[in-house]
Amino acid sequence: MTTPILSPVLSRRVSGLKPSITVALNNRAKALKASGVDVLGFAAGEPDFDTPRPIKDAAIKAMLDGQTKYMPTLGDMQTRQCIADKLETENNIQGLTGEHIAIGAGGKHVLYGAMQCLFDFHRPMEDPWEMILPTPAWVSYRPICELSGGVVKEINAGPETDFRITPKQLADAITPRSRLLILNSPSNPCGTMYCESDLRELAKVIHEAIDIAPNLVVLTDEIYEKIVYGQHAHFSIGSIPEIAGRVITLNGMSKAYAMTGWRIGYVAMPGEFGKKFIKAMGTLQGQMTTNITSFNYPAIREALTNPAVAETVETMRQAFASRAKLIMDRLSEIPGLTCPTPTGAFYVFPDVSALFGKTSKAGTKITDAPSLSEAMLDEAHIAFVPGDDFGGISANHLRISFACSDEQINEGMDRFKGFVEGLS
Repeated sequence: MTTPILSPVLSRRVSGLKPSITVALNNRAKALKASGVDVLGFAAGEPDFDTPRPIKDAAIKAMLDGQTKYMPTLGDMQTRQCIADKLETENNIQGLTGEHIAIGAGGKHVLYGAMQCLFDFHRPMEDPWEMILPTPAWVSYRPICELSGGVVKEINAGPETDFRITPKQLADAITPRSRLLILNSPSNPCGTMYCESDLRELAKVIHEAIDIAPNLVVLTDEIYEKIVYGQHAHFSIGSIPEIAGRVITLNGMSKAYAMTGWRIGYVAMPGEFGKKFIKAMGTLQGQMTTNITSFNYPAIREALTNPAVAETVETMRQAFASRAKLIMDRLSEIPGLTCPTPTGAFYVFPDVSALFGKTSKAGTKITDAPSLSEAMLDEAHIAFVPGDDFGGISANHLRISFACSDEQINEGMDRFKGFVEGLS
């Protein structure tokens, strides 16, 4: 009798982890394109512009000058202080020094580290910390929270409010278990944003709820802060004095500076707890990645301080504003779609539920957003992200990135319109 060979097993934590649908769609579209299919990708949240030359030059010079060794885990103090100065000057977040800043390998990495420092697996199962998550929301907030031992409590917002939660919704969601509130403005996936008065009203609720939820912290993801083109300017909730000591501001270099592949993100938190939190981030990161690529630190400083780079960022912002108008004009030509006007980031989030129940020319039954996305990729060769994993009412929506040329937008919308008009 043959003895069976026992196979090792993976951890339950990882075995139950759902892959990012955004990454999956983008990878499939790239694979089809590599095989010769003329696929137009609208799935990736990645600017199509090149990194501004002064930023590249700063990194190259640092490399040639020998800055290729280990650096302090959270970054050298000169660069951390540069980020603190930027946040004080541009975002009006007061009381920051370099000791209140942590630099990591991209926004997702510092988000992961922040949640690991806030949530706790050792709390009783019947009394877990909760993360309040306004939805629709970026797909990674939930799994990163759950990997950290937290439980997600969604607040659903809809197109009637441009996907913004109300103060009453927030007040009703806060309990003694509330540990973290996520805010993301401008929003991925919605392309909409909170104005200053909205955020001041939410801050008032947070301030008044401290007795109920003394451990509540706000994490505001402002990675798209420079890509705004509506009637309201970007506003940082961390600048409101009453709650500033409870606000973690997350940002990075990827979107505004077209530096997605550089993998640079940072978080900031003022006050004494902020120093304690950042120190914990350093302890954790010291057991993970330690510092980011050493010759990137001068590039960060160049991006944040060079006026020529600021001019290039403004040129990119204007291009996104023009593209936002173009894609909205084109979407209005497609029957059955409704979509709030984008005011920030580079996404539209149309409701496509009117197309469910129909059949494509190739005979594919459209039952939901994933089947619609798959059919459009296979038949029209356009890659959109189905909304299901963004939470709330997102299952009725598609996320379409317009971080691409006018020509691609027009060709993609022509294919989209043709596909929809062919449904029966």
